[in-house]
Amino acid sequence: MTPAENLLRVEDLKLYYRASRGLVQAVDGVSFGLGRAEALAVLGESGCGKSSLARAILRLLPRNVATCSGRVLLENADIMALDEEQFRQEVRWVKIALVAQAAMNALNPVLKVGDQVTEPMTFGRGVTKEAALARAQEVFHLVGIPLDFLHRYAFELSGGMRQRAVIAMALVLHPAVVILDEPTSALDVLTQANIMNALKRIKAEQDMSFLLITHDIAAASEVADTVAVMYAGQFVEVSAATRFYRKPLHPYAQLLLASVPRLRDEERPEFIPGQPPSLIGPPTGCRFAARCPFRMPQCDEEPPMLKVELAAPGSESRQAATPSGSTPPGTRNSEPGTSLGAPPLRTRNPELETSLVKCWLHA
Repeated sequence: MTPAENLLRVEDLKLYYRASRGLVQAVDGVSFGLGRAEALAVLGESGCGKSSLARAILRLLPRNVATCSGRVLLENADIMALDEEQFRQEVRWVKIALVAQAAMNALNPVLKVGDQVTEPMTFGRGVTKEAALARAQEVFHLVGIPLDFLHRYAFELSGGMRQRAVIAMALVLHPAVVILDEPTSALDVLTQANIMNALKRIKAEQDMSFLLITHDIAAASEVADTVAVMYAGQFVEVSAATRFYRKPLHPYAQLLLASVPRLRDEERPEFIPGQPPSLIGPPTGCRFAARCPFRMPQCDEEPPMLKVELAAPGSESRQAATPSGSTPPGTRNSEPGTSLGAPPLRTRNPELETSLVKCWLHA
């Protein structure tokens, strides 16, 4: 997939906040692409800028914003160039919807759930109450909520049903992209599994794209086609999910995956030493260098985002012999950097996949 084929393309997105001690560089030069019916999972520790990334895309910004720059292209149209009213009428909730963090607490306790789900359609959009209610019934069926729950209040719903209701609210206007910010937080494991299964079904049936923001690596594996790892406001790796969960490339991604307990693994989970750097005046060079077990002198310089070509999962045995003059698996492309917004994709050689990694180890 080329950048022009992406449904959503983000280029060099930056979001800085003003604080008493300086500028908080919450999102610092993030670029990625999202195709149709694709799910991109953004993984990272709390405080790395994942939720700020969602706010920057949807322009849901607090008053203390110092910088919000870059390009956000939806169907090749630069939506960052729209004024606020145009953005509200044409993009927010219409083409890009959000399931906010702590969504279980987002429902108004004194309004019936059905009235809240239909509000995006009836508020300033000229949709009749009957048509809005019919659409609400459709999305309730889609997310697996009994239709009589439309006439109940939020406190009458369980945590999982409230989460489903908020997801239904995001789907009600047929958006092309849904941003899900920690959609399974504070839910038990069984309810998490049910929510993820519902999202997989919606993605397949509605041809919808998801930007899934989470620190739950296991939950993300259920729905993700592509994984982006975020650290200290930057993307440090973008790989196909099949590649990432088998063999991540960036040292931070490797340690992050190694910290997840496994049911049938005798090895004990590892931990990442140290603390993430402050986003107020982050360190120069590689931002993970102070915690990295592979640190070298070159890490004092800012690493570029590199293309790394690897054997596709299942084809390693067929890559044993590399034709003369070709690029062997596991080596990076001869050009440092990458085209903005391009996700990891298969190269012209069907046996190879391209990942993006911000690390000198792969230079």
